Amino acid sequence: VQLQASGGGLVQPGGSLRLSCVTSGDTLDYHGIGWFRQAPGKVREWISCIASDDGSTYYRDDVKGRFTISRDNAKKTVYLEMSSLRLEDTAVYSCSAGSSGCEEYNYWGQGTLVTVSS
Repeated sequence: VQLQASGGGLVQPGGSLRLSCVTSGDTLDYHGIGWFRQAPGKVREWISCIASDDGSTYYRDDVKGRFTISRDNAKKTVYLEMSSLRLEDTAVYSCSAGSSGCEEYNYWGQGTLVTVSS
């Protein structure tokens, strides 16, 4: 299982970004894909996940209504659409593959930096 996150960058508060997580092989058929972030000096936190079986999606409370997770099986890619970005969303974002229902995560890719600043 291989994962590669991309799409980070510098954005102003209130702006939007779309992150991509490209996976390998049949990862999306068997693994839920989660997004995580780690801000400077803080522990890594879970943001969202999309399950492999029925495509159920899950979000942490402070991103609900602002972030949307989706997947394109043909492109083997999971997206994280982020809008109404806040200063506190600044972090390194990474994706992870794990159990089909998003209960645990076993494989990690390198992250992409998102900086929200005016």
